[in-house]
Amino acid sequence: MSTRTERADATRGELLRVARELFGARGYAAVGTEEIVERAGVTRGALYHHFDGKKSLFRALYEQLEEQLVTDIAGLIGSRAGDPLELLRAGLSAFLDVCTDPEFSRIALLDAPTVLGWATWREIAERYGLGLIDAALSAGMDAGLLRRQPTGPLALLLGGALDEAALQIGNAADPVAARGELEPALFSLLDGLRVPARPDGPTTQPQPHPPPQQPPP
Repeated sequence: MSTRTERADATRGELLRVARELFGARGYAAVGTEEIVERAGVTRGALYHHFDGKKSLFRALYEQLEEQLVTDIAGLIGSRAGDPLELLRAGLSAFLDVCTDPEFSRIALLDAPTVLGWATWREIAERYGLGLIDAALSAGMDAGLLRRQPTGPLALLLGGALDEAALQIGNAADPVAARGELEPALFSLLDGLRVPARPDGPTTQPQPHPPPQQPPP
């Protein structure tokens, strides 16, 4: 890699770092490009060389957060032993944990749907997270733990449920409490996809026959 390319990558990375710090602390609307370039130690021209403007910088930052989130959750799942369904539950739990982080919440859950528009926000979230959900569902079906069905529509629906849970947490007065209420509901959705357990035997115990009646004397 040439020195020029290294400098360009470093400049872009610094702009994203500063944007994350400022947008995460105060929100998109309260931060101007002048403050961003001053804090990053670059010129306005450098900002517009890498991004079309503040909105373009914000979009790149949101994509970076989504990519990092999926990478972290995939790494968490890959580092654990257990059946695929339990690993999927661990991934969902980790996702909900991230949603309670104030910086992530402000950027990805409060500002991104408004700044980028609902359709773009959903498209980016699905582009990074849908494949991981689909793979986890497939693993659960291959292991015989989840009912066999097309994973594509199911992943879309589960992803939509995760998006709604994330928005509820991000907009809650008490994100941690909201997270605690939503996790059991999400797990209930997963439990509804399980392969029904086979009964080990009769559900009721056999009743003893009554003793024969003695004829009256």
